[in-house]
Amino acid sequence: MATYQLNASRLMSLFLSGAATLEANKNWINDLNVFPVPDGDTGTNMTMTVSSAVKELGKLSDPDMQAVAKAISFGSLRGARGNSGVILSQLFRGFCKVVQEQSYLDVNNLSEAVNKAVETAYKAVMKPKEGTILTVARGMAEYWTENAPNVTDLEALLADTVRHGEAVLAQTPEMLPVLKEAGVVDSGGQGLIVFLKGAYSCLMGQEIAAAAPAGVASDGSLSHEEVRVNNENLGEITFGYCTEFLINLTRPMTEEEEHGFKSYLESLGDSIVMVADEEICKVHVHTNDPGLAIQKALTFGGLTNMKIDNMRFEHEEKLIRDASRIAAAAKAEVKAEPQEISRENWKEVGFVVTAAGKGLAEIFRSLNTDVVVEGGQTMNPSTEDLLDAIGKVPAHTVFVFPNNKNIVLAAQQAREMTQDKKVIVIPTATIPEGISCLVSYDQSATPEENEQQMMEVRQTVRSAEVTYSVRATTISGKKIRKGDVMGLGGPDGLYAVGRKLHDVTVETVAAMMHEDASVISVYSGADVTDLEAGKLADALTREYPGCDVELYRGDQPVYYYIISVE
Repeated sequence: MATYQLNASRLMSLFLSGAATLEANKNWINDLNVFPVPDGDTGTNMTMTVSSAVKELGKLSDPDMQAVAKAISFGSLRGARGNSGVILSQLFRGFCKVVQEQSYLDVNNLSEAVNKAVETAYKAVMKPKEGTILTVARGMAEYWTENAPNVTDLEALLADTVRHGEAVLAQTPEMLPVLKEAGVVDSGGQGLIVFLKGAYSCLMGQEIAAAAPAGVASDGSLSHEEVRVNNENLGEITFGYCTEFLINLTRPMTEEEEHGFKSYLESLGDSIVMVADEEICKVHVHTNDPGLAIQKALTFGGLTNMKIDNMRFEHEEKLIRDASRIAAAAKAEVKAEPQEISRENWKEVGFVVTAAGKGLAEIFRSLNTDVVVEGGQTMNPSTEDLLDAIGKVPAHTVFVFPNNKNIVLAAQQAREMTQDKKVIVIPTATIPEGISCLVSYDQSATPEENEQQMMEVRQTVRSAEVTYSVRATTISGKKIRKGDVMGLGGPDGLYAVGRKLHDVTVETVAAMMHEDASVISVYSGADVTDLEAGKLADALTREYPGCDVELYRGDQPVYYYIISVE
């Protein structure tokens, strides 16, 4: 049966079906990332971007086309995470600009919408690369536009367009050599195809629902005993966030890993419940740093059924309600909200950075950072996270340091959405770049002068990250086995690879050195002991007597070391 038009309700159903299909396939999309690091997150970023739009759609009761378009555009823009998520949100944004003006959709006005989607997404990227999600989106938009004059059936045209998109996707390794060497297609393009396949299934009358994750019953209840918090008896709350999630394990945990993970959780908080079998691990912890627990958990597999509750907020709400009742009886007023600092009392300049790891956060705060957004390569913060951080800084000008190339677009999107203050995004791609830029800040200079200075400083920093491989592949001609230690960075993306952490790290630093080098900075991760880090610093001091070797505790997850040479 052919379909010639879509109304608002039908469009919303197609979007929800695409979102559910993306969610069901996100781990597979994650695995397509070129670098075999334990934080491949394209599928996760795209899913979380779309999920934010799904939440907005859930608020609609009797939606028209304008309301649906606004919910999709607004939700995806604010929820966008990572480069793939931001580009996807821009595709939705352009699409919705046309859709919101229509009372129904057919092949012709959808031609205008898909072309506007591609145009908007390309404009959002400063230097668009072919062989990415942009190429796949443009190929499908061109195919749709070329064939729309001859086809009126949406079902037939969408099916053919997706098939053409798959053909374009198959060619992405020929456009980007790094994809060909790794033996994968572009993960963002694959995510877009998966989303559209889900929408097509709905168009054909197939109901798509996200499968219940492992360890979750069909009614949504947990298969393990849940831990519930009695807010009546909280008293003084030391750890404010009740954090729960399921880990879909990539492989069974060893006893050593299980003990180590539980010890790590104990270092973050209390009320810990951790139950693991061969396929899943159920985690519950009360902590002030839920992001750290999540980032560590991601090293064991994908996460589902995530739930974070602010116990302080819930407890305070109850106290406020109780106080209000008492106050009403006594005809007294209760003031629960602190007063904001007026614009007249704002300072001139403030700083927002992203970083994962308690040690790194402390370093940035010591450099006068106002807000540290928890996240990094492992868990990219959303546009909304960055918007909220910018909003908390009482300053007329706010500098934002993403400290990761996969967060730069989200930061720039947050800048465009901020109206009450000037936002300057310094596109720092690594933690060391962000630290060097903050160190270079000159209080006597204007924001514009500091921006120029920082843009120059970040170019002088050579950075590397040392982590491990989760699969076998080839990068820059170097064969990598699963479990190998890798020194990532440099023009080819890979400095060194081997089996021993100390040796690979020393080799990585050697590859980074240059004749003007004077400082080697090493930030040790959560999985490195102080003794191991100290031995590395001693070895580097002996090897490079003309350089100052500075060792810091970063506590970052996933990456054993973050290193800079300046």
